[in-house]
Formats: sequence, structure tokens, C-alpha cells
Amino acid sequence: MTHPHESRVVDAAPKHLLIGGKWRPATADASYEVEDPSTGRGLCSVADATPLDGLAALAAADEAQSSWAQHPPRERGEILRRAYELVMQRHEDLSLLMTLEMGKPLVESRAEITYAAEFFRWFAEEAVRIDGDYAVAPNGKGRFLVMRQPVGPAVLITPWNFPLAMGTRKIGPAIAAGCTMVIKPAHQTPLSMLALGEILLEAGLPDGVLNIVTAEGAGRVMEPMIRDPRARKLSFTGSTAVGRKLIEQSAEQVLKVSLELGGNAPFIVFDDADLDAAVDGAMMAKMRNIGEACTAANRFYVHADVADEFSRRMAERMGALRVGRGVTDEIEVGPLIDSSQLGKVTELVQDAVGQGAEVVLGGEAHDSDGYFYPPTVLKNVPEAARMRSEEIFGPVAPISTFTDEQQVVADANDTEYGLVTYVYTQDLTRSLRVCEQLQTGMIGLNQGMVSNPAAPFGGVKASGLGREGGKVGIDEFLETKYVAIGGL
Repeated sequence: MTHPHESRVVDAAPKHLLIGGKWRPATADASYEVEDPSTGRGLCSVADATPLDGLAALAAADEAQSSWAQHPPRERGEILRRAYELVMQRHEDLSLLMTLEMGKPLVESRAEITYAAEFFRWFAEEAVRIDGDYAVAPNGKGRFLVMRQPVGPAVLITPWNFPLAMGTRKIGPAIAAGCTMVIKPAHQTPLSMLALGEILLEAGLPDGVLNIVTAEGAGRVMEPMIRDPRARKLSFTGSTAVGRKLIEQSAEQVLKVSLELGGNAPFIVFDDADLDAAVDGAMMAKMRNIGEACTAANRFYVHADVADEFSRRMAERMGALRVGRGVTDEIEVGPLIDSSQLGKVTELVQDAVGQGAEVVLGGEAHDSDGYFYPPTVLKNVPEAARMRSEEIFGPVAPISTFTDEQQVVADANDTEYGLVTYVYTQDLTRSLRVCEQLQTGMIGLNQGMVSNPAAPFGGVKASGLGREGGKVGIDEFLETKYVAIGGL
């Protein structure tokens, strides 16, 4: 099944590198193919940057930094506001482009485009709210002046699962703060970011403020930039394993680092929960983005008194979802991103079943074009199953039971990750008690969605450093300068 505008939106997206405000091919015209995960076939080719291309992009950002830092905050905000409006005007084309390169159904892509645009609208308003401080010294013999200034050129790396929103969540505060940047989108999904670059230029962003490098191999291009003294900031969203390597690389120049890494989100349903609301929330937390999200519910802990009913309802809801190529409105579940991810999900399910988990729904990939895995519900998943400790990143809901509050909190915390936890209970006292004990950066309390541009997003432990979004999101792109004033 195809969409009548597929070729048009793919052809319209830039395919070159954006360096210093100009679109240019990679060195030696190198390129690589972008794949449609619903068919396994190529969509188009884009520039495959070399390390020299990356350093040229960083040089352009460095050259533009001084003048951009002095750009009026109001105008920085107006650029973001114009970009927000342009994204919304091109909502349908951007949604289709995202579906083609990433695989998520159009209904999901449309939601992401709106979510992505909201980061520009939010940080357009924050650009004029960068404050400082002025105070009399405690002994009365001097004054304290505190300034907040842009940290400088930023290196930004975004993942494939939210190809636009993870970019706007970094680009928005960088622009608002007065930082220039080089951004590298995931090699699987570069087209959405390239289209966004074109929009930002149209919105009036000065040359060199945003530079985009696309590359099939990230490490060879990004490491020289991270180790270059012109870079002052690194922001990365992706796996914890890669995040650890980037921390090591960033140590050489002592970069200001923010990382949004992996998750292993527990979803806890107590016996007093509103079961209708819990199932609705579970569907959102599990099936948003086909389960390919760091916030996806990865471990379901359901009280033994309601576990059978919860499992039945989940299987009924997930079994009714329509799977297919997501270019039409009726499709609700698309393919996984690539063959590697399909293989991982298959392995995790086979491992759990081999250790005694019961298949309630799905559980086996069907032969088809593309990288499809059916919605799957497992119950009585044993503690030793790999999916209890590894991110599934797919449409699989593993359900275990519990009876004791303290034990389920301990089980939820028994992971190196700490991004988000979901809790369903109608007991206010229990809600507060459990939320205080959970080792996590975010909690969805009787809610299956936590992401919001106006709220701080991020985790603890191996789930990352820093926060994106909300009032604190711009802090990651600002330095604090203190001036001690004497002679008064």
C-alpha cells in the first residue's frame, strides 16, 4: 500500500550537508541509502559525511558563535516562533516523510510533529526569560553580579525513534540561549532533520547557527568534533552504552554534557487501581511509537488480584490493533526500525518463553516485507528473563504479578536505569509513599504519558545526566558567570 505523495515529499527533502548556511555534498560526493523499514527497500540517498566535513561544520558554528550570542533574545525567540508556525503549516508532509523513513504510522507521526513543534513554541517564550542576579554582599562591602551566558558551540546527536522531536528538544533551547550547533541525526532517519534545517533557514536563522551532518557511521565523524577545543557542549539522546563512550570522549575538553539514555520502565498496577484507566495508560505507555521509546513500559508489575483481568484486557486491546505499512490512517502499528531490532525483539521473546513465560498474544514474527513484529502479551514472565533487565524497544508487554508493596518498589528499583516509572493506584497516601521511594527521574501517576515540552524530561542512574524541556531545559545551554564588584 502506498501514499500518493510519497515520491514528492522524499524528493523535496534536502539530501546534502548544511554547513555555514549552505547545502553542500559530502567530501568526494560520498552518500548512503536511507531505507523504508516497512518494505526493506531504499527511499533515497543522502550525504555521508567524513570527519573533515564534521570539522568544517564545527568551524562554521564556531565562527557564528560570537555574533549569535549577541543576537537580541527577542529575535531569537521570534525565529523559533516562525519555525514553529512553518512546521505546523507543513504538518502533513513532515508526518508522511517521518512515516516513510522511520516506519511509525501516520497517526503517530502526526502526534510527533505537533510535539516537536511545541518545543520551538516553548523555547521561543523562554528566550526572553534568561535572568541573572544582583545582590549586596553579606558584609555590605561589595556587590554580586551573576550573569547567564551561552555555553558556546554545541554538538548534538539525536536518535532514530523520534527523528524530529529529539532534534527540536535540543535545537530549541540552544537557539534560545544563543548557542550555535552541529547536529547529527541518526543514520536511519536523516530526512526529517534535513527538512527541519530548511525550515529554520526559511524562518531567518543566521548562517552557521545550525549545521547538519549526516553520516552512516557516527563515531568516526563525531569523535573528532567532541575532542575539538572549539566544542563546548555535548547533548546526546541514545543508548547508555554509547552515552558512556561519549562521556569518556567529552572528558578531554571537559565539555558541558547532557545525556538522555536508556530506560527500563516499570508499570505498577495496584489492586485498588481503576483498571479501565490502567489499561488505557498501559496501551499508551507500551504502544506509543510501536514500543520503540525509552519511556516505553518495559516491565509490568500487576497485583495478583487483578493480574488475570489486566492481562486479558491488554491482550484484547493489543490484538485489535491493525498492523501494516503506516502510510494510511487505519494502520496503528508499523514495523520496527531495522532487521537488527527485529532480531533483538524476537530473541527476547524466545528467551522469556523458553524460561516459562506464557504467551497470551502474538509471540512470533510473521514472514513479510519489512521488519514487522506483532503486538505481544506475555504473562508470568520470570525474573531471570532478559527482557526484565534489557530494553525491549518493541510491541511486547511482559506481565509479572506481585502482592507486597515494598517488594514491588524494590523490584522496580532493581535496575541500573531510572528514567520513568508508571504507577496506578487510587490511594493518595500510597501514591506519595511509592513516588518518594522510586529511583527514577519521572513518574506517570495514573497517567501513561509523561513527555511534555513544558516539563523537565530526564532520568537518574544510567538513564542520563541533565534535563530537557521545561524551565530548566535552557540551563543546559547556559553558563553562570559571577562578577565580584568592589569599591562600594
